[in-house]
Amino acid sequence: MILNRSLDSFGNYCTFMWRSIGIPEKWRVFFRRYMDEIAKLGIDSIPLILIVSLFIGSLCTILIKLNINNPLLPRYTVGLTTREIILLEFSSSILCLILSGKIGSNIASEIGTMRVTEQIDALDIMGINSANFLVMPKVLGMITIMPFLVTICMATSLFGGYLICVLTSIVDPSTYIYGIQTMFIEWYVWFALIKSLFFAFIISSISSYYGYTVQGGSIEVGKASTNAVVMSNIMILVVDVILTKLMLQ
Repeated sequence: MILNRSLDSFGNYCTFMWRSIGIPEKWRVFFRRYMDEIAKLGIDSIPLILIVSLFIGSLCTILIKLNINNPLLPRYTVGLTTREIILLEFSSSILCLILSGKIGSNIASEIGTMRVTEQIDALDIMGINSANFLVMPKVLGMITIMPFLVTICMATSLFGGYLICVLTSIVDPSTYIYGIQTMFIEWYVWFALIKSLFFAFIISSISSYYGYTVQGGSIEVGKASTNAVVMSNIMILVVDVILTKLMLQ
């Protein structure tokens, strides 16, 4: 029963995304909505990213220092390990899990409200492909801005680690910087950026689907927002495991 329901939902999701993909009827309108979505979903999330990244970078540095007391390990191990954690997992996967709560619920509630107030029905009556009109700018906007958000997260997290070294002297700041530079693998940065593209598509498309298929009133819109965040998080973790196995093997 659960399997059949899951397959049915997946089929509806694929049909919905097929409707969403297409050439816009009016490029000027599409470009304006596209830029609005970049600003609303991406630029407005920068303050949250800065705060979270700053504290996570600081916490990673503190915890790594507390758990690496072996005198045989070089002191720069703290900076090196912090860098690897941030590049490989936090700046892409954990960040997107956090953003799915903010951005995913925003998308689902916005489109869900349009559905229950019959605004989407009005678009369909006017002959407009409502799925393409509403969803495509959000998906492309998220895919466009997410690598920039991940880059900001990387820089802010590493700076947070440096800042805690300066303020508390748990590690010499120059040693921390040396650890960040030691044995640097450029592919790890590209790995995080590539993963972020997949995660951006997952967050925007799944949230749009749950909002678009809402039936009922305001209570159902709230449930759709919750389901969108939960399913986005699950799919981010699944895809994260698959991509890590394929790209880092």
